[in-house]
Amino acid sequence: MKPILIVMTSHSQKGDTGQPTGYFLSEVTHPLAVFDREGLPVAFASIKGGEPPVDGFDLEDATNARYWNDPDFRARIAGSLKLADVNPADYSAIFFAGGHGAVWDFPVSAAVNEKSRAIWEQGGVVGAVCHGPAALTNVTLADGKPLVAGRKVAAFTDAEEVAVGLQDVVPFLLSSRLAELGAQMQPGPDWTETVAVDGRLVTGQNPQSASAVGEEIAKLLKA
Repeated sequence: MKPILIVMTSHSQKGDTGQPTGYFLSEVTHPLAVFDREGLPVAFASIKGGEPPVDGFDLEDATNARYWNDPDFRARIAGSLKLADVNPADYSAIFFAGGHGAVWDFPVSAAVNEKSRAIWEQGGVVGAVCHGPAALTNVTLADGKPLVAGRKVAAFTDAEEVAVGLQDVVPFLLSSRLAELGAQMQPGPDWTETVAVDGRLVTGQNPQSASAVGEEIAKLLKA
């Protein structure tokens, strides 16, 4: 089995607020726990490579604590590959973790489009959770159409963005942008586990959906 490539943001600040951000820790560790349990290999990448900034740093979450206190995990995260440098033929799936940083650097990364398109068109799985689907605002297929067009998608909702008070800080409202691209949005109630599966596209709405997204990706890869 080729590895799943988990991709994290390298963006460390919420707009002009001075507030730190990055990838949301549980949106990496919870899917990773599923992949590890299922014996699926994993590699880590970020937009810039090296150690990405972390957000959602909650070590009262047992899964977060288990991984964060594991020197091997920490070393692998610190040595994340630069996304532009990876060979998509080496991977069975690409999964974009969320965290607010993702809405700044995923949509403007040429590598996000290139690697996602290649993995999709070679028959691989594309997944994302929470703000991770910001990557999908940038992914077009060989025919020029957005990957999300006409497909069911779950992502951090506009209502959740308002609930955290960042609707005027983020560069765009993620669910609205995806809908503009033709995605069939599948919103659930705020902060509830909500996952959309459309063929080989697996997306989740919020941190509460991270494990379930991992489960659905694992099912597809082991089918």
